[in-house]
Amino acid sequence: MKLVVVGGVAGGMSAAARARRLDESAEIIILDRGEHVSFANCGLPYFVGGEIENQQSLLVQTPASLKAALNLDVRVRHDVTAVNTEARTVTVSTDAGTEQISYDALILSPGALAIRPPLPGIDSPRVHTLRTVEDATTLRGLVTAGARRAVVLGGGFIGIEAAEALRLQGLETSVVELSPHVLPPFESELAHLITEELTGLGIAVHDGVGAEAIEPGVGHDTVVLADGTRIEADLIVLSVGVRPDTEVFGAAGITLERGAIVVDDHGRTSAPQVWAVGDAVLSTCAVTGIRRPFALAGPANRAGRLIADDIFTPEIARPMPRPLGTAIVRIGELTAASTGVNKATLQAAGIAHHTLHLHPNQHAGYFPGAAQMHLIVHFREGDGALLGAQAVGPDGVDKRIDVLATALRAGMAIDDLIDLDLAYSPPYGMAKDPVNLAGMEGENVRNGTIKLWYAEDVDDVLANALVLDTRSRSEFASGHLPGALNIPHTELRERLEEVQDAAAGRPTKIMCASGMRSYIAYRVLAQHGFDASTLSGGILTMRAALGDRAVTLLQIDPELEPELERV
Repeated sequence: MKLVVVGGVAGGMSAAARARRLDESAEIIILDRGEHVSFANCGLPYFVGGEIENQQSLLVQTPASLKAALNLDVRVRHDVTAVNTEARTVTVSTDAGTEQISYDALILSPGALAIRPPLPGIDSPRVHTLRTVEDATTLRGLVTAGARRAVVLGGGFIGIEAAEALRLQGLETSVVELSPHVLPPFESELAHLITEELTGLGIAVHDGVGAEAIEPGVGHDTVVLADGTRIEADLIVLSVGVRPDTEVFGAAGITLERGAIVVDDHGRTSAPQVWAVGDAVLSTCAVTGIRRPFALAGPANRAGRLIADDIFTPEIARPMPRPLGTAIVRIGELTAASTGVNKATLQAAGIAHHTLHLHPNQHAGYFPGAAQMHLIVHFREGDGALLGAQAVGPDGVDKRIDVLATALRAGMAIDDLIDLDLAYSPPYGMAKDPVNLAGMEGENVRNGTIKLWYAEDVDDVLANALVLDTRSRSEFASGHLPGALNIPHTELRERLEEVQDAAAGRPTKIMCASGMRSYIAYRVLAQHGFDASTLSGGILTMRAALGDRAVTLLQIDPELEPELERV
């Protein structure tokens, strides 16, 4: 067996290493156009930021180490320029010229290229990407050479990591994101928390606006935004997205869809004896069935292994699971993580669902260091199947999203989360873990024990319902919806007539700080015949969802300001 792998890093190297473990006699050749075939691309921003000090730490393996350990023939600076699927050959451009290499099996792992939008000035030498070790080394060199101002175009995962890295090195840093908020896959109420953290780090965030041009200058460039803002920059990081690097393979007749390679459940392409893996491959979302690339290292690593299995041991090879898109990023003191899909994707796919907002601590509140996290969980109407989850907080976020990703993969319903037997000790969690709490609230929604309303419905609520705020008087004074009736939940049973009179036949929309007290109030009102519902996530979620509008919409009671000051 002669196996040729085009492209290394996550997918290609995982496939090659597995292939060798399965067949000691196979001839395995890896072709990569770059200088490094196995490097930690997810670590590049942290090298730029100085947290990873040595460039060599980014190099997972070298051609020499791969030859010694796995007898792999790794050929760097070998650019595949053509594939002949009938003759089973690849044409390669090298430093020495052009050559053809035959194969019995071919694995394509070309990855993706940074999108370069057609902006005037985009070809300025001050514009850089962050995809390779060379990219990271260049940026690190510019920083140490005295760059003072940086602009990151694109507020996705890599863009945010790059912005934080540059800020850590002391640069004045700005992020420009065309979408309404940074980290577009996240719900807006969580993205608002991320924006606040970025601002707290000293990073200027320009969201909901795009760049119109880059004006090259002698000492610096100027990034011109669509709203007229002009930002001076010594370096510019381009991170507006990627596209599959598949032109050569499409020209060879291999089926592409929206530029990505179409594969079956074992990674097989439309061409015989050709497989494909990684960022260039079209995958099917496990939740919605929508087909798109998933540019994530974890799925690529695992898929590479499964492709090698299909080539060398097809009789026992497992099909590749559909990806969930689980991802995580650090922003200052916060962690943001997600799995499954968000609300916008569910709405676009026409999937009826419920959404939960929770604000639990990461461990027991009485143990030092307790910190609040913000957790969102989506589940399907009807069967309660989990659809997605997101969380932001200073600690414990990764643990909860990983548990929820496992539950998603297992096909669990929201109710099943109640019964998960998770580790508990005061320094690590709570007797009712945040994941268990999500299950409990979800079960309540499914069986009608609770009825929710949402922050995005606030204008309709103000126009057509009574808002009952069950927080304390001092909390109410700190900011409340106009026209809201304030009755602390401990006084509600004695003041039901007051609620009935104020509602005057309208629905009653209950709220508190995070949702617990309003839930108690809801149970009281529901059992007395009121048409009531409770705000998901309370005013914590509402403030984040409203963003800047919260300043003008939430009113402070002047008569209670002295009491508020004492509190």
